[in-house]
Amino acid sequence: MKQKTGIFIALSGFLVLLFVLDVCSGSLWLWPWGEMSPMEQNILHAIRVPKAVTAVLAGAALSVSGLIMQTLFRNPLAGPYTLGVSSGASLGVAFLTMCSATLVMLLPAAACIGATLVLLLVLAVSRRVTSNVSLLIVGMMFGSIAGALVSLLQNFANPDALKLFIVWTLGSLSSVGWSDMQMMVPILLLGALFVLLSLKPLNGLLLGEDYARGIGINVERTRLFIVLATGLLAGGVTAFCGPIAFIGVAVPHIARGIFRTSNHRITIPASALIGACLLLVCDVLCSLFTYPLPISTVSALFGAPVIIWIILKNK
Repeated sequence: MKQKTGIFIALSGFLVLLFVLDVCSGSLWLWPWGEMSPMEQNILHAIRVPKAVTAVLAGAALSVSGLIMQTLFRNPLAGPYTLGVSSGASLGVAFLTMCSATLVMLLPAAACIGATLVLLLVLAVSRRVTSNVSLLIVGMMFGSIAGALVSLLQNFANPDALKLFIVWTLGSLSSVGWSDMQMMVPILLLGALFVLLSLKPLNGLLLGEDYARGIGINVERTRLFIVLATGLLAGGVTAFCGPIAFIGVAVPHIARGIFRTSNHRITIPASALIGACLLLVCDVLCSLFTYPLPISTVSALFGAPVIIWIILKNK
């Protein structure tokens, strides 16, 4: 236990270090502890700090939602977007950009509406099916339908609208300001509340649904809480930052490997910390280029090798 506490302390210190590095790095390096011009102060408070805070929130939310999805479906490759939340958000944004490419400020609202619609459909189905495998398939089918509709809308979109949509799909942390955070944070906190309510049942699900029912866990209610938590956490991040690839799939495996346990009382905070650190690293690397790279491009470079390793390890 002392060793795990030491790891948590080390990760927390690493998180603070990365946060400061992310705030400092960019096309213009800033030194917050030194004398700064009014322009540098504005860049720091209006752009750099919100971006770093968003990286922490998004990395933690996607990692925790990926962890509970892997537990629910007992599938090591499940992730926060398994139930089609990302596809629903993409459909909302595609519909808005096709209607008018000038309504950029409404992109988060459109993404929220699209993700919520898919989430409501999944919740309605979850009350009718008893098998998690069936729910997984249905979620994937909803995602496929939303993806097909997005492709259809892209076919009729004008070049400006198409460019705006493609930029959104690449993911960005810098588009989230303090005003956006006032909407995003409550959504993520509500999702975190559902995770906390599912903490004990999640450990029971590790040994299967039959075992969980045998020790008195309400599996249907737990599944409902997990779906709600994932929809709020992944949907909230996607609405404001766009889709961010691989973080939610790879980080839970890293957390379980470092702490050598599947106990959710440890893996949930561990995944949140590691996810926040990893997305900060990705953001720092993005900012080192003259033209900042999309966040999903860099996160894929970290996440994809982990997924390949999982597949090879499990043969």
